[in-house]
Amino acid sequence: MNKKLTLALAALTLSAATAGAQTIKVAKDYDVQITGSLQTDFLVPQEDNKIGTGTYDDKVLNNTYAEVHALSKYVDAGVRLEYLDHPLPGFDKDFKGWGVPFYYIKGKLKNAELTLGNFYEQFGSGFILRTYEERSLGIDNSLLGGRVMVRPFKGVQAKVIVGTQRRYWDTQSLIGGADLELSVSEWSQKMQQSGTNLTLGASWVVNHQHQKEDVFADATHKLRFVENTNAFDVRANFQKGGFSVLGEYAQKTEDPTFDKNFPYIYRKGYVTMLSTSYSQRGMSILLQAKRSDNMNFRSRRTESGTAGFINHLPAFAMQQTYALASLYPYATQPNGEWAYQAELGYKFNRKTFLGGKYGTSVKLNFSHIRAIEKNVHNGGTPGTDGYGSPFWKSGEKYYQDINVQIEKKLTKDFKLNLMYMNQYYNKTVVEGEGGMIHSDIFVAEGKYRFNKKITLRGEAQYLSTKEDQGDWWFGLLELSVLPNFMFTISDQYNGAEHYYTSTGSIDETKGTHVEHYINGSVTFTHGAHRLQVGYGKTRAGYNCSGGVCRYVPASKGVTVSYNYNF
Repeated sequence: MNKKLTLALAALTLSAATAGAQTIKVAKDYDVQITGSLQTDFLVPQEDNKIGTGTYDDKVLNNTYAEVHALSKYVDAGVRLEYLDHPLPGFDKDFKGWGVPFYYIKGKLKNAELTLGNFYEQFGSGFILRTYEERSLGIDNSLLGGRVMVRPFKGVQAKVIVGTQRRYWDTQSLIGGADLELSVSEWSQKMQQSGTNLTLGASWVVNHQHQKEDVFADATHKLRFVENTNAFDVRANFQKGGFSVLGEYAQKTEDPTFDKNFPYIYRKGYVTMLSTSYSQRGMSILLQAKRSDNMNFRSRRTESGTAGFINHLPAFAMQQTYALASLYPYATQPNGEWAYQAELGYKFNRKTFLGGKYGTSVKLNFSHIRAIEKNVHNGGTPGTDGYGSPFWKSGEKYYQDINVQIEKKLTKDFKLNLMYMNQYYNKTVVEGEGGMIHSDIFVAEGKYRFNKKITLRGEAQYLSTKEDQGDWWFGLLELSVLPNFMFTISDQYNGAEHYYTSTGSIDETKGTHVEHYINGSVTFTHGAHRLQVGYGKTRAGYNCSGGVCRYVPASKGVTVSYNYNF
């Protein structure tokens, strides 16, 4: 292990060991609570040409994060150390490095907060601003600067932010903004008595791109970029009892950025969303629709991949946790889409015909996403306005799924979950090639409790399709032995897996073969400590969260994960 890694891990271990979950007594109203966490994931990789792992320069790959926070009544402070000098497979090359990229101090009064340093923020649904951390995707687009939040009057909250955005180990662009939220119901006793809530919001964000980048429309014409891109958002959220409705509209000014279909066009961006829900005991309904158009809002106009996003457009597709149901995950297309989602949940009461002895829960979800229609102007070339787009017209299908889930407790100790999903996935749109993939997915999950300490959980999954790599099977067994141990073994395979070359590309000369992706692991938990050790293979694919996806190459080897929270 190299010297830098030794020093970094020693510092992390010392900070975790000395801090602990404790409260330091200073004086009345000045007690300081120390909290934090340590997360480290290792892979000792093995090369395997059959699954296309490629080659490795490092014998051990590791992602490590350690953070400490000091919290008090009037002042909070925190710092995070990251060691990513030999990162796990699939992260951007600029992800590599180590240091202290996140630190802050926050002052708090009764109706105001001031944060200096790094911070995360979201205005409304995130259409014009959402900074956040998602370690599994390698995303941390925090701002380094200042944020002020005040509540000058009852029902009024205002925020002002300014900062440069993190891009791995550097910062880029200067971002400023303001947000105002009005809780109208707090001004009306009648509304409060009737359980009615109304919140109105408005936001503004400006992105000042100070990078001097030359982009040419053709061999002799260089594009002239504006330095400031402004974005605006307005929203209203009404709630009464179990009924709620949210309407939101956002727009950004001309912002020529890289796009694979319409690069560097001078067109405004738009997004509109309407979401309504209703719930009462045993039943819930969700209906929502969203139209986005040219809302690729980044802190650097030449950026691609997952880095540099200022905003976030949530995917209107159910985020699946089962292995085969998430084999073809949808990634939001910021250049434009019509997205619809509907969900119905119902619980049949106990001791009824469909509810049985213990009750039955059913959930039906439908997602449908299409392109917006685009009438190309002047060839859609850089430097033009790109295209026109009639609001209500849509284009080709991007994604669709219909899935139904049934949860049923059959006996006191045995619970069964069943799921069926019919899915259409436009692989060409999401991944660049592959056409439309139509699949049927079946999942059965059972959990049996032998006694208060021992529980066995099993999964059986099957994906049927005539496209791409054909059918897939997946099986899992998980034995929990409270309070400390969990043993897991799983296998995923199909009959049309390709052979790969040493560089990770498909070897067309060898045809196909059956490849089993077997994984086994042991997890030990004790208090705030969690240690998992495993060995096996992972197929190449996409890891997604909230409509943002990262390609993860195939891997094989020993994995070790340790988490500690204090």
